[in-house]
Amino acid sequence: MSIEENHAYIGGYLDSLKTQRKLSPHTLSGYGRDLAELLVFADTLGGNFALPSITHFHIRRLASQLHAKGLNPRSIARKLSSWRGFFNWLSGQTALASNPVDGIKAPKRSKPLPKALAADDAVRLVSKTHPGKNPDSASQQCNRAMFELLYSSGLRVSELVGLDARYSREADHVSAGWIDFDASEVTVTGKGSKMRSIPVGQPALRAVKDWLAIRSTLLERSSDNDRFALFLTDRGKRMSPRVVQTRLKAHAQALGIPADVHPHVLRHSFASHVLQSSGDLRAVQEMLGHASIAATQVYTSLDFQRLAQVYDAAHPRAKKRCE
Repeated sequence: MSIEENHAYIGGYLDSLKTQRKLSPHTLSGYGRDLAELLVFADTLGGNFALPSITHFHIRRLASQLHAKGLNPRSIARKLSSWRGFFNWLSGQTALASNPVDGIKAPKRSKPLPKALAADDAVRLVSKTHPGKNPDSASQQCNRAMFELLYSSGLRVSELVGLDARYSREADHVSAGWIDFDASEVTVTGKGSKMRSIPVGQPALRAVKDWLAIRSTLLERSSDNDRFALFLTDRGKRMSPRVVQTRLKAHAQALGIPADVHPHVLRHSFASHVLQSSGDLRAVQEMLGHASIAATQVYTSLDFQRLAQVYDAAHPRAKKRCE
């Protein structure tokens, strides 16, 4: 088998993609680059190594080489898909024992670390009012209470909007969450219908009390189903996750915080900052309502990143200072 025949196989496959599947020139170019890499690999196996002779072992080895070079898992998965299609086509042109790409998977994609705000930014976000708006208005008082509570207790946005002004149990309604001011804690119903109680800081409690003083002005617009809700929109409806997201993002932008801030960022910030100060992973797991400690351990990576930044900035022999 000559090198020219290997190229002929690749050319034939690309031609079939163009004429039969009517792929765009851009897509065909991508296939061509992936298959050219397969040709280069075949050349390293021997001057006249035939593409039909490539085995499962060879493909696994090539994928490992790409991973070792730092190619991201998504790109490796795309190449494997291109090669799998090629060998499926090649099996119709010549005898193959099997498709050598079948069963080979790209390395798992690493999960991105959760985004957390710096402590100063988080405090500024929840404590400052929107510039240019009346801080005593119902919407601003409501925002302040919601944002303080999200950061104070690490609630999910669904847990936040599910809170009632007080515990209620009636024929058609049973509270899923409420605040106990005497105990300084909030009780919520999280994933899997599991209830948990989380401490609430004094700034958040004060903000919620300030909001409760003005909340009554919106109750006359509320329906029977919404009158229990702790947080209400200007129309007297129970606050929705989408409205909280929109308000929080606009608030962060108005304060000049250069991050895409959404409610889960405050949850991540709560977890990261509590872990940084306490080092108690189990306590953070319990407050977040994670069923597995593995879900909470990601915040230890955030803590290490912070320590690494401090080291790089302060240590006289840190790498950045030695460059």
